[in-house]
Amino acid sequence: MAAPPDNDVLWARGLHYSYSGSPALQGVSIGVRAGEIVSVTGPRGSGKTTLLSCLSGQLTPYDGEIWFNSVPVHTLSRTSRERLRRDRFGWVGSRPQLVPELTAWENAALPMMLCGSGARAARKAAVEWLERLDVGDCARKRPAALRQSQRQRVAIARALVHAPAILFADEPTAPLHQAERAQVLRTLTTAARTHSITVVLATHDPTALLPKGSPGETEAADAAGPALADRRLTLLDGKLAGGPAAAGPGALRGDGPGDGRAATAGDGTSKGDSDGEDSKGAACSLSV
Repeated sequence: MAAPPDNDVLWARGLHYSYSGSPALQGVSIGVRAGEIVSVTGPRGSGKTTLLSCLSGQLTPYDGEIWFNSVPVHTLSRTSRERLRRDRFGWVGSRPQLVPELTAWENAALPMMLCGSGARAARKAAVEWLERLDVGDCARKRPAALRQSQRQRVAIARALVHAPAILFADEPTAPLHQAERAQVLRTLTTAARTHSITVVLATHDPTALLPKGSPGETEAADAAGPALADRRLTLLDGKLAGGPAAAGPGALRGDGPGDGRAATAGDGTSKGDSDGEDSKGAACSLSV
């Protein structure tokens, strides 16, 4: 078992996962530095949801290693992985999974309450995050009284309220209109950068969060403003495009000439990123 690089907060090597014998991930390796925003793109069914679910400890890969700092996530017990997700990770899915009986601030405060914070401190932090995300006036409203974009902002506040080390965002703007997508992406990434939160974001939009200086950056900026990803990786049929699936994380990060960014190409279909998996990943957000 190889030790992860010292400058990677999240590191994975040779990940494999299958659904009923159909491969969803085939030897994927990735390294993410602290404070970095990485977007994972690819067509629907390419394995994006499965990758984020494995990296966040919701799924255990059939083969491969996952490290969070010095913690071997792939060897942890189910209880230890749940504790890690609750205390150190945040999750935003494609559909906001809010508790209908709770108000917006109560939903946003859930992670802090689960970690044992007092009600007053949890409410204060939740309201502050709702205000940062421009839904402070919705704090006392229940989900049924909110628009879809407002519910998604509440879900983002819940994912950020406990200051996670890493935020995993799986198609966080999928159900939104184009104008709302740009605004939510800008808000999410700006909040993450301000608080030095590492982000791994999955999207099937090939222009979303293009890295600075990439071809098409102008078009992406028109859609999503200045909040661009530091790096983009592309998944096709459960493999990273643009290089060998088993390439080391350093090569994938792009530390050398050409920076190793993969170009989007072709269509890929696997069972690792189905609508059912999107829903399952989003539902797991309540346990984070």
